[in-house]
Amino acid sequence: MLHHHFFRKTSAVIALFSILVPPVADGLPVQSPNPATPRELVDGGWPRAYETSARAHLLIYQPQIATWDMQRQMVAYAALSYQAEGASKPSLGTAKLEARTSVSMEDRLVRFAPVQVAELNFPSLSREQLQDVSSEISGGIPDDDRVIALDRVLANLDKSPLVRRDAVGIKSDPPAIYYSTKPAILVNFDGEPVWSPIRDNDLKFAVNTNWDVFLLEATKTYYLRNDRAWLKAADVRGPWAAAGTLPASFSKLPGDENWRDVKAALPGAAAGAVPAVFVSTVPAELILLKGEPTYSAVPGTRLLWVSNTESDLFRLGANGSWYYLVSGRWFSAPAVTGPWTFATPYLPADFKKISLEHPRSRVLASVPGTTQAAEAVLLAQVPQTARVNRKELKPPDVVYRGDPQFEPIETTTVSRAVNTDKDIIKVGDLYYMCFQGVWFMARSANGPWEVTGSVPSQIYEIPASSPSHNVTYVTVVQEDTTDEWVTFAAVAGYTGLMIGWGCAVWGTGWYYPPYVWYGGFYPVYYPFYPTYGYGAWYNPWTGVYGRGAAWYGPYGGAGVAARYNPATGTYARGAAAWGPYGARGVAEAYNPRTGTYARTSQGAGVYGSWGSTSVQRGNQWAQTARVTNRATGTTTRVTQGSGGGEAITRRGPQGSGGVARTGSGDVYAGRDGNVYRRQDGTWQKYENGSWGSAERPTPTNRPSTSDAGRGSAATRPSTGTGATRPSTGTGSTRPSTGSDTVRQLDRDRAARSEGAARTRDYSNARSSGTSRSTGSYRPSGSYRSGGAARGGGRRR
Repeated sequence: MLHHHFFRKTSAVIALFSILVPPVADGLPVQSPNPATPRELVDGGWPRAYETSARAHLLIYQPQIATWDMQRQMVAYAALSYQAEGASKPSLGTAKLEARTSVSMEDRLVRFAPVQVAELNFPSLSREQLQDVSSEISGGIPDDDRVIALDRVLANLDKSPLVRRDAVGIKSDPPAIYYSTKPAILVNFDGEPVWSPIRDNDLKFAVNTNWDVFLLEATKTYYLRNDRAWLKAADVRGPWAAAGTLPASFSKLPGDENWRDVKAALPGAAAGAVPAVFVSTVPAELILLKGEPTYSAVPGTRLLWVSNTESDLFRLGANGSWYYLVSGRWFSAPAVTGPWTFATPYLPADFKKISLEHPRSRVLASVPGTTQAAEAVLLAQVPQTARVNRKELKPPDVVYRGDPQFEPIETTTVSRAVNTDKDIIKVGDLYYMCFQGVWFMARSANGPWEVTGSVPSQIYEIPASSPSHNVTYVTVVQEDTTDEWVTFAAVAGYTGLMIGWGCAVWGTGWYYPPYVWYGGFYPVYYPFYPTYGYGAWYNPWTGVYGRGAAWYGPYGGAGVAARYNPATGTYARGAAAWGPYGARGVAEAYNPRTGTYARTSQGAGVYGSWGSTSVQRGNQWAQTARVTNRATGTTTRVTQGSGGGEAITRRGPQGSGGVARTGSGDVYAGRDGNVYRRQDGTWQKYENGSWGSAERPTPTNRPSTSDAGRGSAATRPSTGTGATRPSTGTGSTRPSTGSDTVRQLDRDRAARSEGAARTRDYSNARSSGTSRSTGSYRPSGSYRSGGAARGGGRRR
């Protein structure tokens, strides 16, 4: 590893930009000089400046992503500026870079390491200088600085060739859908109510709903807590009325943490207007409007958006069909009261025309054929990894209710344990357990369990109709040759986000009945995550699903107000809610399959609960990178780049590197090996130390474009002691820049602008500590009904 250090002379920084033209907006967003703004960017900003081992100054402009194979291997092109020590001005060149990547979904960062320089096009540099450039890029850049914002990458990618892998066998049957224009709540039970006694109390509580529901058996009266108000009914299905004075039994509830929320609502506030209470023992959803529908025209379409509801509800014209989106699936009906049928594959083309600024543009992720849907599918396929020490990691405790019971899984040769809260699969005479994204193996159903680096292929044949289907999304990536470490990867399907109909959807659509056992004082209740029951919507800023509003209950998903602890025989009330991440109610969402509370990504949910010693999360680097990028330092100089973007070099911790940042980016690498910039509405090409029009022949002393494009021996760094110097012909004439190159540059420029805007939006929201609007891809934009819509940067 080459030693890396900071710029120490501000004059060198000024010289670095001396040949770049003054700021030109040219339709791109331009930032005013404000040292605080770039520090908030999640990836630290671009371009970036470094001092090489030869004490030269190297400026790397934002890479232009060409391909991102399986979201693991990236090919990119980058414009470079190199100024040797003592030189009066820098030289410009390009590099083709290849790198392995890993993604931190929760931080929206992509790490590229290691990096290889596949091609290097610098006509004026010596062999030694070429090697200096190559070495700095490959080994001199600090590890914490090898990150780029995920939004910059996504804006660059061509979504059209992405291969979608729809989950086989997922369902699209509509749930029970209720509708109300007056205050209402939906009480979902996971099957028929399961009642648990409360020690030293004559009240019982329902364990399989996301509401606080109680039964006083002496009077056969049911009580329901709605925030601080209480309702009662003679039948659990209603009708419900204001409870009035509660029985004395409520004052005798245990004083532990489990009952804090309930006791805080005692003796109960005046109910006021009693809401409509819909009770369902099958998966159900609620469309709740504040009064009669309020329509808002969607510009450029025949669609009308119903704006007075948190549900995603549209209508095709004043008298047309209704469209309702929930859990990533569209349903259509002739009337808002139903009957509803699955509609995702048959959506009108108008849905594709919804602008990014629309308050509900998040629905674009669920419209097949849109860029946003392709992007959501891509994110759902990004693996989250963890390196596990098989000798040190202790397996979880496994408790069965009675003797282990296994039931065959249809269409397979394997069976699953039904009377435990763990995912345990029997294959032949061996037993496999998937817990929080890690596979364990045992020769007996009761253990002992140990981390395994081999999972039988039969397990990956488990169909979507089985509640154990989710384990098929956790695989072994690599097993250490020393037999000590195993690397696992989990994609979003493990936490409930599936791919279907060309979109990222929540849940398989199947209903999995819970396991219920009455062999002790408390009933045992083991639920499975449901597809419906909490108004799940796709969050475009996190790539995961969030839960619905308060009328779905205070604890998140259906059947999860109470979680049974087999070790203690008690329920953790309010501490666990199973459903999509991103709770918006009183309690946070919780996924017992992954063991963590609501976070902003499936990566955090899968491996975030493990310790850092024996389980090394593959996205842990993002935490260090984020701290480094946000570290306070002494700003030595603020300089304007050629596109008006702000560049800052600062001092920081030893070894972290000086970083130059910009707004929209300035200079681009052509695929033909040339350096380009946009000036006065046209593209200019850098040759022989100056800028000229890219549309007319210019003399050059470089190898031909075709040679550079192929990465010939004259321009490719060798893998040995040094890079060969390009040949120097005399008086040759380079042909004008081809239309393909110009089109590619236009796409790269639009993508860079769009990626910068998205990165700023995300970074500003996170640094300010405020909650981001989750309804729109462009929450910072203004939405004007009937006005022109801005569609953002063009994605290829």
